[in-house]
Amino acid sequence: MKIFVKILLTAILPGACPLYAAQIGDADFNSLKVSSLKIEKTDSRLYVDMEFDPSRLVMAGNREVCYTPMLVNGADTLRMKPFTIAGRNRYYNHLRNDAPGAPALYRAGEMDSPMRYRYDAPLIPWMETASVVIATDEYGCCSEPKEMADVPVAQIDLTPKTFMPEYSYVVPKAEAVKMRSISARAYIDFPVNKTQIFPSYRRNPSELAKIRATIDSVRNDENLSITNIHIKGYASPEGSYANNARLAEGRTATLADYVRGLYHFDASVITTSFEPEDWAGLREYVASPSGAVMLTNRDALLTLITDPFYTGDDDAREAAIRKRFPKDYKFLLTEVYPGLRHSDYDVNYTIRSYTDPKEIIAMMRTAPQNLSLQEFFVAAQSQEPGSDLYNEAFEIAVRMYPDDAIANLNAACSAMQRNDLKSAERYLTKAGDSDEAQYARAILAAKQGAKEEAVKQLNNIGSYAPAQESARQLQHVMDNENSNFKMLNTEIKLNSN
Repeated sequence: MKIFVKILLTAILPGACPLYAAQIGDADFNSLKVSSLKIEKTDSRLYVDMEFDPSRLVMAGNREVCYTPMLVNGADTLRMKPFTIAGRNRYYNHLRNDAPGAPALYRAGEMDSPMRYRYDAPLIPWMETASVVIATDEYGCCSEPKEMADVPVAQIDLTPKTFMPEYSYVVPKAEAVKMRSISARAYIDFPVNKTQIFPSYRRNPSELAKIRATIDSVRNDENLSITNIHIKGYASPEGSYANNARLAEGRTATLADYVRGLYHFDASVITTSFEPEDWAGLREYVASPSGAVMLTNRDALLTLITDPFYTGDDDAREAAIRKRFPKDYKFLLTEVYPGLRHSDYDVNYTIRSYTDPKEIIAMMRTAPQNLSLQEFFVAAQSQEPGSDLYNEAFEIAVRMYPDDAIANLNAACSAMQRNDLKSAERYLTKAGDSDEAQYARAILAAKQGAKEEAVKQLNNIGSYAPAQESARQLQHVMDNENSNFKMLNTEIKLNSN
């Protein structure tokens, strides 16, 4: 695929290149004008195209100038095909004596229109930032050298114009004590109107096993320490509120005693509370899609369940449901109320802290839930930015803390650095509105191609230093992405006739 990069020329300031002997100034006699320079680049070749206007060139009959366009970059030079403009005598001398392959020959004073010059060569990387230079060699009678000079015409820059912003990661605060909790629900079956637990009764073997498994997952990990187990028991709304309160409280206490007996925890470790009737759970079911299908009077039931008229008298509320909607009540009693008798429990524990990056990385692979955001950050900082482990640390961190603004911001920065813009956009929706988050959104906009909007966003952030620098850099890229050169319009003057 051919890539075209056009270079146009404007006037160079006098004295801008003091190391060159030839004079460059406004249009004048005794000068060769260079114009319409273009550089075309493909994957493998470089094409040079320009015009030379010798109409202002005045030259004595025994004088000549050999012009050699060049590409120059430090020690690297490509000399392109030269051409000679000669006075009358030297011109005819060349016609009589030049061998085949000599430079193209033109007679001074006989050319009224510009002459086209083209050259192409294999593309070498150094050419992308080379200078276009015209070497001038003046000769007098008998080919006596008079003046030599190298005149710069243009500075090429064909390298991609890239935006290289700073990515502002935020260091998470270290947790003084890493407190965590596992929450679960068990459905312990009790004989009607009883509070005593029978471990082998109905579903109890599997439900009690769930409770033990939850506690053991913490208790058997040497890095974790249980601080509290809280159990909250619920009864369903049928029957009197007073009796349901007795059942909820008694069954919760019995379950707490059962757990305490299994593990011999101190009395202070296990705490309890209870809800005599789980009206919130009932409302949740009635409002659900299943409730809409199974209950004939779903909307009326919802209104009654939430009616403030019955506040403080749930017995009257339950009686109204039973009387006004007997068919629906029968369904609720047999299919829904059993699920409202449950025990919710929280296992609260602390996790030891980690400071060694190697240990953190190992834990990141086996038990990432035990790490704090700050520890994930320590692991990332121990790696080469952009490396797989560096990115992995931020990705796992945001999976462990999906709603944390800092976790999402840092994951977005990591994603942008590896050009995963879709992931970055998703993370930034949860990154908050800090200066760093606004800055990251502006950088994302720039990388998505909305450069002008990105500059506006960056300038609106205020005194945030990275935003100011990135706005300046991005504006520079925008100003120069269609100008891969320094524009010159040169007049190459001869020093003598």
